[in-house]
Amino acid sequence: MPFQPLTFQHARSLVLTHGHNPTAYQILNPGIERWFGAAGDAVVGYVDRPGVRVVAGNPVCPPKRLAEVSAEFEAVTAETGRRVCYLGADEELDRMYRGSPRHARVLVGAQPVVNPQHWPHTVREHGSLRAQLNRARNKSVVVDEWLAEHATDHPELRRCLEQWLDARLLPPLHFLVEPDTLGNLIDRHVFVARRDGRVVGFLVASPVGRRGWHIEQMIRGPGAPNGTMELLTDAAMRRFASSRDTYVALGAAPLSDRADDGSRSPPLIRGLLAWQRAHARRFYNFEGLEHFKAKFQPGTWEPVLAISGERKFSVGTLYAIAGAYSGGSPVAMLVPALGRALLQEFRWIAKR
Repeated sequence: MPFQPLTFQHARSLVLTHGHNPTAYQILNPGIERWFGAAGDAVVGYVDRPGVRVVAGNPVCPPKRLAEVSAEFEAVTAETGRRVCYLGADEELDRMYRGSPRHARVLVGAQPVVNPQHWPHTVREHGSLRAQLNRARNKSVVVDEWLAEHATDHPELRRCLEQWLDARLLPPLHFLVEPDTLGNLIDRHVFVARRDGRVVGFLVASPVGRRGWHIEQMIRGPGAPNGTMELLTDAAMRRFASSRDTYVALGAAPLSDRADDGSRSPPLIRGLLAWQRAHARRFYNFEGLEHFKAKFQPGTWEPVLAISGERKFSVGTLYAIAGAYSGGSPVAMLVPALGRALLQEFRWIAKR
């Protein structure tokens, strides 16, 4: 009898057992559909866009079953008239499809990874990082870890998140950067920064199977002094070091080439990605985010790949990826953002 789609708890069990990709736990977030393999030992998280089913990372399954599960999922997807694009695919899936005439790949970013066992040495050796930690401490910022049951839907954390979102020019993005995690913090670590008793920032880390942790969210409220994010990261690293963990992914740096292996994307796709990194900083500071993550001295930068079931990676697939993040039409998302940007520009001119 074919295996029927099961519950959130079954998906969670598979993710905690086999979810070695840093994005794996995020398939449990709101807004992501889940498909279960016929044998019941695999789950795939995805969103549907016109012509493309955008997958969050790799299929989650026993490693020896990756090829079989991927083929099964792609066959099911083809029945809907769509092709599959694995966004955030790791090197395991890349090795499997490398050289395939039916799959194209594009480097879309890099994931910095830190070994928390080396963190105390990193802090000792880098004065700029120590200076940021001291700035926050001197401004009376303290960081505590909150139990998940206490942090879940906590009004102070909600307030801080809403203020952070209100300060963005773009509407909230979703998919692999879903901001709404406070409703279900099971399995996660939550570190909260307070100043004079008021929450000014928080960090959420989700498990990467049995491998380590992924810093899924770093939220800075408007009252957070410089160094608050560094102090939150320091608390998380020391907590993971005490548990003898050796792997912490700091979250992807989109469009970063720090994990470039020299392979070439189609010229049009390469040009579009380069243009986006250079000119979209008004809405999303790709370069600034990369530099911020680099200050934590990651030991490695893992490639973040998009692998699409087509002979050549197409502009249509790139548009579908943008749609997965926007939750709809990327163009419709940018229109109000452009209006907010122009309004901000007028305010700056008026002040000058």
